[in-house]
Amino acid sequence: MTLSPLPLLLIEAPVRAALLEDLGRAGDLTTDSIVPATLKAKTALVARQPGTVAGLDLAALAFRLVDPTIEVRVDRPDGSRVEQGDCIAVIAGAARSMLTAERVALNFLGHLSGVATATATLVEAVRGHKTRICCTRKTLPGLRALQKYAVRAGGGVNHRFGLDDAVLIKDNHVAAAGGVAAAIRAARAGVGHLVKVEVEIDRLDQLDEALAEKADAMLLDNMAPDTLAEAVRHIAGRAVAEASGRITPVTAPAVAASGVDLISAGWLTHSAQVLDIGLDWQDASSANHGAELR
Repeated sequence: MTLSPLPLLLIEAPVRAALLEDLGRAGDLTTDSIVPATLKAKTALVARQPGTVAGLDLAALAFRLVDPTIEVRVDRPDGSRVEQGDCIAVIAGAARSMLTAERVALNFLGHLSGVATATATLVEAVRGHKTRICCTRKTLPGLRALQKYAVRAGGGVNHRFGLDDAVLIKDNHVAAAGGVAAAIRAARAGVGHLVKVEVEIDRLDQLDEALAEKADAMLLDNMAPDTLAEAVRHIAGRAVAEASGRITPVTAPAVAASGVDLISAGWLTHSAQVLDIGLDWQDASSANHGAELR
């Protein structure tokens, strides 16, 4: 799968907001007091641990919003696997500017690389099976498009982006509607013909109702692998089979072996551990001998 970059329009607002939050009303007091305005420098974004990269465009934008003259050379693009000590990118330009943007750049890069790394770990756990790994709407507020991009960078696929692009009938919707069939019929009547309808299945006896109403996908929630395999046999390709419910890299192989099409995991976005990435100082020079990328 080709990883398409996020449009500038999507990433500029969160990066700009993060910089404004950090700079406050007086700017970078520490850097402006210590670092000469004429000092040029070269730094490197370096992986402190193994993982998968995501968020380089946001990191580069953080530097460039502070100072448009800063140069960024990417060595390991988004989606790349890195090992401890690998250089991800080299930054060159005014030392003040890059130190001022450093934390915002690393916050985005470390977090999104953490999401990509978590996704890649789960993708690797189901290698050899047809099952794909997907995310959920359990994203950090304001970061959904970015986190879902990071999931793609890690080799996963995206579930719906919001309440407005697909129907997902959960247990409370079923309870409110008076049953699975009634909920699906109501949903079909309320949306356009291009909108997919998925329904959460907690028990195998709900499958016949959902299949009779031609639901597009079944969310098989918190089922053991043998129960999942029975559900997959019953669905028999008539709908997409998605497994969900506290699935980890340890339990994922058995879940994938059941034959489900998708495994969805909320922890990929809401609880992913940051990938440790640092900005390492390489060299500096006077204004007459500016740092160059080579």
